[in-house]
Amino acid sequence: MNDFASLEVPTPADTPEAFGFSACEGGVCAAAGIKAAGVHAGFRRDPKRLDMALVVADGDAVAAGTFTTNRFCAAPVTVSREHVASGHARAVILNSGNANAATGEPGLACARKTCDYVAEKLGCAADDVLVCSTGVIGVELDFAPYEAGMPLAMDALAATPEAAHNAAVAVMTTDTVPKEASFAGEVAAADGSAYAVHVGGFVKGSGMIQPNMATMLCVMSTDAALTEEAAHEALLAAVKQTFNKVTVDSDTSTNDTAILLATGAAAPAGEKIGLDSPAYPAFAAALKAVCGELARKIAADGEGSTKLVTVNVLGAADDAAADTVARSIANSPLVKTAIFGHDANWGRVAAAAGKCGVPFDQTRVDIDFMGVPVCRAGLTVPMDEDDMLRRFEAPEIDIVVDLHDGDAACRIWTCDLTHDYVTINGDYRT
Repeated sequence: MNDFASLEVPTPADTPEAFGFSACEGGVCAAAGIKAAGVHAGFRRDPKRLDMALVVADGDAVAAGTFTTNRFCAAPVTVSREHVASGHARAVILNSGNANAATGEPGLACARKTCDYVAEKLGCAADDVLVCSTGVIGVELDFAPYEAGMPLAMDALAATPEAAHNAAVAVMTTDTVPKEASFAGEVAAADGSAYAVHVGGFVKGSGMIQPNMATMLCVMSTDAALTEEAAHEALLAAVKQTFNKVTVDSDTSTNDTAILLATGAAAPAGEKIGLDSPAYPAFAAALKAVCGELARKIAADGEGSTKLVTVNVLGAADDAAADTVARSIANSPLVKTAIFGHDANWGRVAAAAGKCGVPFDQTRVDIDFMGVPVCRAGLTVPMDEDDMLRRFEAPEIDIVVDLHDGDAACRIWTCDLTHDYVTINGDYRT
């Protein structure tokens, strides 16, 4: 219906395929030296619902973590932040059903007691245990379910895809599906040879999602041998480009946590991947790929959502401007409801971009919906409305905005806003 070419979104150079990595089975247990379990411990009333997950490294693992910047941070965030500062960990214990947030000293005492208890069962130091919780805020967490669930989890620990899946299920709250991802590939050894490594993990999150330093709860593992610095930098970089580019409802949780355990079980003796190692770019790309898959799954499973929405902003003056514009569009209730209603109303996208305080020239702005030009130079491009209605039936909706103001770009993942979002959150505690 029009003669305009579609906007081209550049492909990043650090795709996993560019480094020879591809998806594999196993989730958090794809990495050698990792076992997991998911059991019903009693945090939830439904005995059929798994509510406690345990991830354990066979030995001491290099560890890194990123956490919420919400000042109402939960007790487990405080404790895990303290413990992971050593750069090492042995295990992560997670529960759903209660966030142990806004619970004061009793909450901190419960989180620390949990680490002590898990450490006793595993034969490690309490500082080598990280703890995570998710669920209702402001309710004291009962310790008894840990006592009931830990023996069950120890018996169920296994290095299998099924065990990894059960762990992913056990941390779900309003999630409708468990979220896992894993990749395998080869990295270069110091002597010029290559060896296979795996990176995998799980995440939970579908509401209260606009992370800042992490997502809701995420545990990832690798059998690559990393230095503490490499683990931290790779995780931080991956989180910034993936989990921090997801928004469901613009709210940041009190419990956001992302943890990486590196067992080193796949590496040749004495091999370590540091920031200057030839293997580092490949590993960083694989970790980013896992985080990216998990981030997309969070957005696709946004509370009540029917669509995964990808917002690409191109041609911004700098990275901060690109992020601000993209996030403004992705968080706009009017944009999100238009997508739910299958309405190709590009004016709502333009308005959301224009309200966020980033200066640009509206007469240079181009907008595409799903590869179809709908705005050029700030003006309407005629479209086939029936064709657009059909395109909006797709499970994924792409919006591209080119500001023509620079070379910076940003991609944000979000979802549509539906009647069910209101129902889910209106009835959350009932």
